[in-house]
Formats: sequence, C-alpha cells, structure tokens
Amino acid sequence: MAKVLVIEDEESIRENILELLEAENFEALGAANGKLGIKIAIEQIPDLILCDMMMPEIDGHGVLKTLRSEPVTATIPFIFLTAKADKTDVRLGMELGADDYITKPCTPQELLKAVAVRLEKQKTISAHSQQKLDELRTNISMSLPHELRTPLNAIMGFSELILSEYHVFEESDILEMIGQIQLSGHRLYRLIQNFLLYAELEIAAANPEQLKEMQNCQFICVKSLLAEKARQQAKQANRLADLHLEMQDSSVAIDSMKLIKILEELLDNAFKFSSEGTPVSVSIVVENQTFILSVKDKGRGMTVDQIAQLQAYMQFDRKLYQQAGLGLGLAISQRLAELHGGRLKIESLPNQETIVSVFLPV
Repeated sequence: MAKVLVIEDEESIRENILELLEAENFEALGAANGKLGIKIAIEQIPDLILCDMMMPEIDGHGVLKTLRSEPVTATIPFIFLTAKADKTDVRLGMELGADDYITKPCTPQELLKAVAVRLEKQKTISAHSQQKLDELRTNISMSLPHELRTPLNAIMGFSELILSEYHVFEESDILEMIGQIQLSGHRLYRLIQNFLLYAELEIAAANPEQLKEMQNCQFICVKSLLAEKARQQAKQANRLADLHLEMQDSSVAIDSMKLIKILEELLDNAFKFSSEGTPVSVSIVVENQTFILSVKDKGRGMTVDQIAQLQAYMQFDRKLYQQAGLGLGLAISQRLAELHGGRLKIESLPNQETIVSVFLPV
C-alpha cells in the first residue's frame, strides 16, 4: 500500500483529498501546515507528497527546499497543489525539484492520475536502484576471487618456502619473508574491509532509515585526530619526511571514523602513486560553511577521461603500474562524501600534480 502525505492548510480540501486517496487504497497522511508536513515527511518517509503552494509560515516552496536538502526525503515524488497557475511560481517549483503541479480546483480523476504516474515513475527508479545493487553483488562475486589471489599467493608461497627450505636460508632472509607475509596479510584484510564497506554504503544509500542513522552525527576536534592519522600513515609508508600538514580546526557533519577513512584512502593513493622524496600535502580549510579536506601529491596523476570514469572496482592503468589494491579508495571516499551531503573533486595534470578534495557541510 503506497503512502501519500497531503500538506494542505485548508481543512476541507485536505480532508476531501485524504478520503479520495483512502477510497483508492492508499495510506493517506495529512498535515495542516508546512512545518508539520516536513516533520511527518521525515518521520514517515511517504512514497509521494501532495503539497499546497500558498501556506502561512512555510509555503510550498519552503517545504520542497527543506525536503530536497534532507537525504531521506530528497527523492520522494513531490506534486504541488496550487490555485495559482503563474508560470514564475511553477518554474521556481520545478527548479527546486518538484515533479509536477496540479491546479486547484481539479477533478478526482486528474489528481489520481497525477499520483499514479509519479508513483509508477518512482517504481521504475527503485527498480533501477535494485539493478545497481544486483550489479554490485555480481561485481563482488566476480572480482573478489581475482583480487584476493595476489596477497594469498604471497602468503602461501613464502610460508611454504620457509617450511620446506628453512634450513638453507639465513635468519635475515627468513625475517624478510615473514615481513612479506605480514604485509600481504594486511593487504588482504584491507581488501576485504573495503569490499564490505562499499557494499554497506550502497545498501545504506537505498535505505532511508540507515542513511538517516549514518548522517546523525557531528565530528569535532578534527585537526588533532586527522593530523595524528596522517603522520601515522606517512610513517607506515616510509614517507614521513614528505608529509606536509596545513590544517584549520573545525567541526564537520560526519562520524569521526568515516572521516578518517576518507583521509586514509586519499593518502594511500597519494603515497602509492607518487615517488619517495616528493611532497604529499594535507590541508583543511573552512569556506562558506563548507569543510574542505584536500590531499595533494606530485605523482603520475590522472587524465580527464580517467577522472570521468571514476567508479568502484576500477584501477587506473593497472597493467602499467601494478600497485596492490582495487582502486576502491577514491570510490569509497566519493560515496561517503555524497551520502553526507558533500562531494569529491579531482584536479590533476598527468605526471605533474594531483589534488583530491572532499567537501562536507560544517
């Protein structure tokens, strides 16, 4: 049963629409003003919203703008009910993200047809989202065995060599092979964690309740924690001398572990695709209520086409460069930013410089 929210300040009109919808087996919810309508929409997550344009306090445009800024309600079909057929009002509504408008008074048939058309369109969009999740599942099942093979081969090869030929090796050789086994184990663990995280993010993106829970957080004391993480990661990569930090302290609307994950992936790519002895810079600035985390390196960079094709399970120039990993890092960082109302931007000149920036609301 589809759930429809009717936001209308005139009680007689609101009750008539609710009765009509209930008679057609819809679950109908009513709100007498824009403020209440926003509250109900966020709490109930209706399948479609019918909203009057002219209301006191918060008008229809204000309701639509607020709901489109909330990730849990951003994609809900929205139809204006208006006694004004002014083209300027209609154009503004469409620019804000309205799906349709109905001029009052209208016949029951006209209203029901508009509702049915928009619900069917949303059903098509949902089916497409499910298709994307199915593709994700297929990608994982096809890619996972291949991607796990490299670190597994190293672990098995070195361990078998030590077990069968330990008596002919020097202690230093054995310690080196044990180090390679440990390194491959860490790579294997990270591959699996990134697969699981990307799948988790895609599932959350299709589930409004999970998405709302993910976004319900605020991270403060950003500077000290990210600086510590950056130094730790640079030390592990033997690039501590190359690391340069310029960080402005700020709060940001994201969980601390997720922000650290973004930094980890951006730094991993910067260290991986740049040479030892070249600078890697991490900066944090706040501009116009936007938190900007940027990582810059002087490595091989990316072409315009490579940037445009950024997506999960693709590693740029894999045959040429052969670095370990899936190339999921930037895709994960981009998805995390998008799910928290932000974005990821890449600026790059091949073989000169790359700057990857993540923009998040403060």
